[in-house]
Amino acid sequence: MATLSNHYSKLLKLCSETKNQTHLKKLHCLIIKALQSKDTFLSNNLINAYSKSGHCIYARRVFDQIPQPNLFSYNAILSVYSKSGRLSNMLAMFKSMPVKDGVSWNLVISGYACHGSFDDAVEAYRLMLRQAQVAPNRITISTLLILSSSWSLIGLGRQIHCQIVKYGFNSYVFVGSPLVDMYSKIGILHEAKRVFDELKEKNVVMYNTMITGFLRCGMVEDSKRLFQQMLERDSISWTTMVTGLAQNGLEEEAIGVFREMRFEGVGIDQYTFGSALTACGSLLALEQGKQIHAFIIRTCYNDNVFVGSALVDMYSKCRSISSAEAVFRRMVHKNIVSWTAMLVGYGQNGYSEEAVRIFCEMQRNGIDPDDFTLGSVISSCANLASLEEGAQFHCQAIVSGLILFVTVSNAIVTLYGKCGSIEESHQLFDEMQIRDQVSWTALVSGYAQFGKAKETIELFERMLSHGVKPDGVTFIGVLSACSRAGLVEKGRSYFRSMVEDHGIVPIADHFTCMIDLFSRSGRLKDAGNFIKEMPCSPDAIGWATLLSSCRVHKNMEIGKWAAESLLKLDPQNPASYVLLSSMHAARGEWNEVAKLRRGMRDKRVKKEPGCSWIKYDNKVHIFSADDQSHPYSEKIYAELERLNSKMIEEGYKPDMTSVLHDVTEADKMDMLSHHSEKLAIAFGLLVIPQGTALFYSTWRQELFAIAPPPIY
Repeated sequence: MATLSNHYSKLLKLCSETKNQTHLKKLHCLIIKALQSKDTFLSNNLINAYSKSGHCIYARRVFDQIPQPNLFSYNAILSVYSKSGRLSNMLAMFKSMPVKDGVSWNLVISGYACHGSFDDAVEAYRLMLRQAQVAPNRITISTLLILSSSWSLIGLGRQIHCQIVKYGFNSYVFVGSPLVDMYSKIGILHEAKRVFDELKEKNVVMYNTMITGFLRCGMVEDSKRLFQQMLERDSISWTTMVTGLAQNGLEEEAIGVFREMRFEGVGIDQYTFGSALTACGSLLALEQGKQIHAFIIRTCYNDNVFVGSALVDMYSKCRSISSAEAVFRRMVHKNIVSWTAMLVGYGQNGYSEEAVRIFCEMQRNGIDPDDFTLGSVISSCANLASLEEGAQFHCQAIVSGLILFVTVSNAIVTLYGKCGSIEESHQLFDEMQIRDQVSWTALVSGYAQFGKAKETIELFERMLSHGVKPDGVTFIGVLSACSRAGLVEKGRSYFRSMVEDHGIVPIADHFTCMIDLFSRSGRLKDAGNFIKEMPCSPDAIGWATLLSSCRVHKNMEIGKWAAESLLKLDPQNPASYVLLSSMHAARGEWNEVAKLRRGMRDKRVKKEPGCSWIKYDNKVHIFSADDQSHPYSEKIYAELERLNSKMIEEGYKPDMTSVLHDVTEADKMDMLSHHSEKLAIAFGLLVIPQGTALFYSTWRQELFAIAPPPIY
């Protein structure tokens, strides 16, 4: 009987290790048939097997059938409830136990701690110290230390440290490691280091824990020093260094450690590959990323979903979107991270339409989006200025409840702002329960983009009064608003405040905003002086901004300086030739215009003809200047004639200086009347029903015919 019981116990252990529920139930049936009465030892093994297989009900049935359950029986069923989170059943069983030992108390404490009831876990520990006849052991202490670090309970952690000293556990590595981890996670590194130094015996786990603590707190040199001191390193030691260096902005060093790890022949797992690929992506190191990809193929990690997602992310950041897509399509298994990596990759590389497409494909494959995925696809709709599709995702956010996440709400605020529905954007902003820096910046940028300078500045001041710290993007919006409104001194004051009060280092976009601020108001000398005082020369956009204003204000001297500077910076940029030609044309200097055109021809500088398009009824209609190819051309030009006549009656006077041809005034008038934007607008007015809004996207020369949806 005892031999048969031992045999079945070994089989039960095998079933529990493989977690094969079918075999377990069949074996249970066999035991019932073979043994008329099961001993308590075999019943306890049955309870453990069902526990590991996740069958709490079957485990309880076995327990209830034991004639005389012993302490092991009670602890076995207590373990079932503790691990499965059935805390009320666990407490009831614990109270019914005639005898309790340290294992019993540890199971209760662990059950509470692992399932979020940290107050109950602490209270159970206090009862153990006051009422129980058993003292806490290393498992008890470790559980409470993990609880302290998970919930950042500094006070509890220090009290447990005192208990460790009291019970003499301070020399145990098993306790020292979670104690070091607790102090480092809470951010008290000096205590973590003191505990580490006081331990006489240190194993590789202790070193790994201390290195992780240093890296988590940005103490890179200390982590390097400790890593070099290690006599024995495992794969976790190396992976910790690769990951920590990458997270602290030392991507090149992270890749160097990865190479050294390979040279040492240490086993590399998915996490090591993931961190190394992240470092390559941050450095835009495509060739190094490809080498790691080749190594991944050789080590059979190619089908690993974690590694595959990291590869997609790396190729996307390195602007190799075709490679990212190829990796993604070859992945056998995909999860939400994989789909999101591909979606974000499309968005980062300007393929917003593909981002929307991959999102829809993801849903067809039964993958529900999380807040980050939904926020990303809404951002892609914002980049497309596609209000119609974005509004559908807005509805999905409401239905799924994901709108409560600030990432999703911020994306929707940005969407409506970029699509010209600034009132709806502001309404959504007001309805947000939680707002962060991005929320405020999205609305500030929305108002600034559409020239609402007063509202932009008022909102920015309100943002500051709420104690929200602006970032560089916020100031770009504010400075551009000041530029459009001609608020030179206010813009200058904000720029100074950005640097002095908020510690933001200006980038090219900030300098361009300031150049535009001075130039628009006609203060071209101030713009020139500002450029001379800049720590670096303006980029092409900055010089083009100055040159464009010189054309408007007819300042040839500064205009030539701006044009020459732009040509040096970007010889193939046609903007300098076109704008300078415009300035000469306005003065009637047609010989100079001809010289500039010859210069463009000799240097093979080509100006691509401008085009505009309007999206109507799910179809894109594209127009270029003097376009006669559209089926509705006759009606479009007739509509333009009607509009021009009406504008002239209202006092409209076209600016002939922008025409770069030595022709009659009437011909110049025709050229101005047949711009691509005007053709697109005329078509829109012809075909779009009354009451539908026409929105013009200035940065994409695109028109949208949209009936704005209601805001829910």
